[in-house]
Amino acid sequence: MSEKITGRHLERKAILYVRQSSAYQVHHNLESQKLQYAMQARLQALGWREIEVVDDDLGRSAAGTVTRAGFERMVAEVCLGKVGAVAAREVSRFARNSREWQQLVEVCRVVDTVLIDQEMVYAPRQSNDRLLIGLKGSVKEYVLDLLRQRSVEARREKARRGELLVNAPVGFLKGEGRLEKDPDRRVQEAVCLVFSKFLELGTARQTLLWFLEHGLQLPVCNAREELQWRRPSYATIYRMLTNPAYGGAYAYGKSEQATHYADGEPRLGQRHKPRAQWLALIPNAHEGYVSWEEFERIREAISGNVHGHDQAGAANAGQALLAGILRCRRCGHKLTVRYTGNGHNVLRYSCWRGFLDNGQPRCIAFGGLSIDEGIAREILRVVQPAAIEAAVRASETEAGKHNDVVAALARDLEAARYSARRAHKQFDAADPLCDLRSNVV
Repeated sequence: MSEKITGRHLERKAILYVRQSSAYQVHHNLESQKLQYAMQARLQALGWREIEVVDDDLGRSAAGTVTRAGFERMVAEVCLGKVGAVAAREVSRFARNSREWQQLVEVCRVVDTVLIDQEMVYAPRQSNDRLLIGLKGSVKEYVLDLLRQRSVEARREKARRGELLVNAPVGFLKGEGRLEKDPDRRVQEAVCLVFSKFLELGTARQTLLWFLEHGLQLPVCNAREELQWRRPSYATIYRMLTNPAYGGAYAYGKSEQATHYADGEPRLGQRHKPRAQWLALIPNAHEGYVSWEEFERIREAISGNVHGHDQAGAANAGQALLAGILRCRRCGHKLTVRYTGNGHNVLRYSCWRGFLDNGQPRCIAFGGLSIDEGIAREILRVVQPAAIEAAVRASETEAGKHNDVVAALARDLEAARYSARRAHKQFDAADPLCDLRSNVV
């Protein structure tokens, strides 16, 4: 037994701290777990009979941004003077940053608790041991940062070449250094239908409503990267329309991790970066569902649908024909539309932004019925020569909408029949009565 361990230490219990950084290590790196749990034998050999294993933090990183309930409980029991020794396979298991590591060392020094790893016994009250474990903690932190930096730089260089494939969006599969279209025809045609409907309807919201109105589903990937068909949401449509991969481009570094503090604790979040700050954007890197030029037009259309000072925005509900188009000549703000009357069918254009934002005097306001009627007459006068042609095109467009719905439902029906036939074959292959009946016949 080490001379640093006294009877006062042995009277109290020992805590063995077991931790692995990720869920993948917990499920696949089982040898590391066995080595850590084997430290109980070392504690027993040193004289402890009461040993508590704290393994609540399996699958949690010790980098300092994740709350570790097991580590906090262990430090609390050490502060109460209930622990004579704190053990781990190696000191880096306790913490990967100096703040938490020095906190544990200082607490152990105050209550006279020894630290034990696979090599030595450290007494924090001894200056030499405190210096040694402090150096070990600093070296471990430096090595971790160095390895992380090398890994990140290698990852960045691979991304700049367009060879780093982290995940494949719906409709694509990972190929040899590039994305390839999903061979499932139903998936391909569903993705193509999203883009064609946006080009027809003009907004992501209207595209979503069209799919919901006709009861059509879209493919999505779950947490296990399995393809499933679900009722679409706005986020599903928007991500598909704005992902450069569908335009045949390789993109990396579109977002980054951002740390913020909530209730005194650090929290990791995601922050989307402007396109100019992306690490890599390589057009025509693979075959897309639309051309890169068409994807850029879609992106500009989505940006133009956002209401702002310099943008008309998407059309809103209401009778006004010029909403979001007229501007005040005096201040330059867009005129707002107000509806009055019993049926809210009397519209009025007015300039209120200067008053609402800065308390400036109201600029202008005027009735909109006569103006809208005049604009409508002029529009009808211009399009009247092509009225028959426009009616024919409208009829063709309506027929095309019906054909799109019928084709999509036919693909869903074909997929359901295929799944039923496959399940039937699997059932027959696994049913022993099927073999018995064939033998009797």
